[in-house]
Amino acid sequence: MRYIKANAILPEKLIEEIQKYVQGETIYIPKPKTEYQKWGTRSGGRKVIDDRNASIKRAFKRGRTIQQLSEEYFLSIETIKKIVYSK
Repeated sequence: MRYIKANAILPEKLIEEIQKYVQGETIYIPKPKTEYQKWGTRSGGRKVIDDRNASIKRAFKRGRTIQQLSEEYFLSIETIKKIVYSK
C-alpha cells in the first residue's frame, strides 16, 4: 500500500469534510466489497494449494495413509485430516 496525499486526488470540499473527523492522520479507505479478491487469486497461490489438496484427496482415496501423506507433503497429520475429510 502506498501513501497518497489527499489534496493531490480529492476535491477540496471533501477534504474539508474529512477534516471535521480527522486531521494530520493516516487513514485507510477500503475497496468496495465488489472489488475484493480471495487470497492468492492474483498470484496463483490459491490454485496451487487447491491442486495440492485435490492431489492429497485422490491419494487418500487410492489407499495412502494419513501418515504417508503427511510425510510426503510435509504437512501435519491434523492438516492432512482437515484436507481429506473436508467436502
